Amino acid sequence: MVFDQLKKIQELKKLQDSFKKEKEIVEKEGILVEMNGNFEVENIRLNPELDADRQAEVLKRCLNEARENVQKKMAKIMMSSGIGF
Repeated sequence: MVFDQLKKIQELKKLQDSFKKEKEIVEKEGILVEMNGNFEVENIRLNPELDADRQAEVLKRCLNEARENVQKKMAKIMMSSGIGF
């Protein structure tokens, strides 16, 4: 029983490490966001041609879309991993 739990923890750690390698890139109106599978923002590129308010709005949309895409991608990976709880 304990061994099974330890095995699951090891498998989850491997999954978490693999998540970090996953990348999600969203670009809108010249603004780019790159996020990894652990929801860490790895890169942001702004568009200096947009005013500050527009940049903020587009950046927010890019971040939200990247987060949603990462959530979906990670859910598929978890479901296909076969790790049961």
